[in-house]
Amino acid sequence: MKIRHYYAKDMRQALKQVREAQGPDAIIMSSRRTDNGVEVVAAVDFDSESPVQTATAASSDTHGWLTQREDTHFAAHSDAGNNAELSSELVTLRRMLETQLATLAWNDLNRRAPLQTAMLKELTQLGFSHSLVLDVVSQIPARLEWQAAQRMALAMIAKQIRVDEQRWLDNGGMVAFVGPTGVGKSSLIAKLAARWVLQNGAANMVMISTDTVRIGAHDQIQNLGRLLGVPTYCLDRIADLPAVLNNLSAGDHASQRRLILIDTAGLSQRDERLVTEFKSLSAAHSQLEVSLVISASTQAGSLEETFHGFAVLNPKSCVLTKLDEATSLGGSISVLVKHGLPLAYTSEGQSIPEDLLPARAHRLIARAVELARRSGANTDAELLTMRFGGVAHALA
Repeated sequence: MKIRHYYAKDMRQALKQVREAQGPDAIIMSSRRTDNGVEVVAAVDFDSESPVQTATAASSDTHGWLTQREDTHFAAHSDAGNNAELSSELVTLRRMLETQLATLAWNDLNRRAPLQTAMLKELTQLGFSHSLVLDVVSQIPARLEWQAAQRMALAMIAKQIRVDEQRWLDNGGMVAFVGPTGVGKSSLIAKLAARWVLQNGAANMVMISTDTVRIGAHDQIQNLGRLLGVPTYCLDRIADLPAVLNNLSAGDHASQRRLILIDTAGLSQRDERLVTEFKSLSAAHSQLEVSLVISASTQAGSLEETFHGFAVLNPKSCVLTKLDEATSLGGSISVLVKHGLPLAYTSEGQSIPEDLLPARAHRLIARAVELARRSGANTDAELLTMRFGGVAHALA
């Protein structure tokens, strides 16, 4: 495909240049006003053996009509200064042409690189993001067998998921769990605490609640502490946290309190109190780690917003909860890959402590494949065309 830029004082002269240079089959890809006039981007396909060219030639009358119509319109009205109408028609025309070009490019890719198009469909059905799918498929050799290509693609995605297995249950630590309301922070702490007590006993851990927003949050952690025989602290103000942590880290307490789990109030990623929480948590203790808790049942767009919103808290790890409620894991995995935050644990169900597992990248990928198979996930051709038609040339 031959793409050229044209510059002229007005649209009529620009279109004349296009016709003279590229002929009546040229299509306008975009146009914009400049300080000196207008800029037009036009394209024409010169590959006579390509199905793209065949389709373009078959619709040459349409392209010629569009070009002629543009010429007539601008001759009659550009000079009239009807900028709003002109802009609207250009946007509509551009969308029409982009759609046509994407369809032609996708069909051409499907003919020349069937393995790549099949893999694009497969990974999209699993729910992975557009950028992750493109990155993976662009690295798949075209001559691989289908099953080998499938294994390679999934292994490449798994390799990009950062995990930090058993970080607290093996080594202890001082961890504050943050995240939106309803992602399961309190349940996660209960599972971690119960698992720790089973492995190491109750004498060397503490649970702290700073959640004054949710009704009954303090009672819940106190009841859990009594059940496990673990000391608990319920703070009415997060500002009191530094004093408690310093006390637990001093003197004889330091050798006994190897794991400190801190529950915080659930906040929206748009909540202005996040800034206050950030200041309080960052000043609480030099050894305090913030871990972001996210739900696998949350849509990818909301997860992306959560990562951005809670970035001010500078989390060092994350936990993925509610896998049993998710219908797809592709979105969650895509966000984890994009942000590179180490995944420490995955959690599902209400059983304590059984429903808590150390993070395993390949296990997460296998779960994503199983969910897609069970749900009968499918992707129509139109979506694939719009997503990948514009970049098909880079994949062939």
